[in-house]
Amino acid sequence: MVQQNRTSNLPKIGITHGDINGIGYEVIIKVLSDSRIFESFIPIVYGQSKVFSYYKKNFGMEDVSYAVIRDASQALPRRINIINHTDEELKVEPGFSTSIAGKASFAALKMATNDLRSGLINAMVTAPINKSNIQSEQFQFKGQTDYIKSFFPDNEYITLLLSNKLRVGFVTNHIPLKDVPNTISKELIIKKLRLINTSLVRDFNIVEPKIAVLGLNPHASDNNVMGDEERDIIKPALEVAKSHGVLAFGPFPADSFFSSNSWTRYDGILSMYHDQGLTPFRLLAVDGGVSFTAGLPVVRTSTIHGTGYDIANKNLADPNALRHAIYFALDILKNRNGL
Repeated sequence: MVQQNRTSNLPKIGITHGDINGIGYEVIIKVLSDSRIFESFIPIVYGQSKVFSYYKKNFGMEDVSYAVIRDASQALPRRINIINHTDEELKVEPGFSTSIAGKASFAALKMATNDLRSGLINAMVTAPINKSNIQSEQFQFKGQTDYIKSFFPDNEYITLLLSNKLRVGFVTNHIPLKDVPNTISKELIIKKLRLINTSLVRDFNIVEPKIAVLGLNPHASDNNVMGDEERDIIKPALEVAKSHGVLAFGPFPADSFFSSNSWTRYDGILSMYHDQGLTPFRLLAVDGGVSFTAGLPVVRTSTIHGTGYDIANKNLADPNALRHAIYFALDILKNRNGL
């Protein structure tokens, strides 16, 4: 009886199935087939039980059982719980982008996000989608993060890439490279530094975190020889941030910052644009990186890999990234709740 009470009080983690023709179901099944996870959380897969069964049969994992539930309040401990976003047959075509897969991706994401906002689940982990086939009249966003953010219009957010003690954020994210210089401003950098600082304290339980800031230009402009953004925008932003109690340092040359292991001396890193931070992160996060949407009142993580069409349904996908995404979400929940 004590064991039942303990497990029934575990956090409920919602997991969206992503693109049904990618590797989402493969990594979900591989992670959830390890019964030890049931000691830490109650999994709820937002997807389609027939698709789940299709993939587990293909991977020779028919002994993996699940319970189909109507809503998150019915989730059972020590079981894989599945909420069907539709009872209709979904045509599965591994390795191909289809409109059916796009609609299914959105339907599962919408259900899970609604439950997250309503408090029916404690955190959400999203499997990868195809950003093209999910587009519709109802979904006109650059990705899942922007869609989730639309549920919380009063909150600013920053995407943090996580791998062990490596945490990388962006001043600008999914915009064309030609637009980066005109988008970066002192005010934007200050806002992003505050968001990172708050998250490091609240979500990672770090006291007085140190944040490294990368320059925009090669060699951080080399004393203004190759640009003046470091002098006119980034350095003034750091001074203002420090006056507000944010321990921000830099700007550092991005070309040598990661290769010299300088990053290990900081609790967080702020890069100026997407590829500047993501490329070295992918090289360092060899066991699978995680994306965390910091700044929201809810906890949402995801894998940083894509749909993996090229290896879909071949039993080749590594589930470590999804496993890390789940356990990062659990750690952040514990830190927020002071546990």
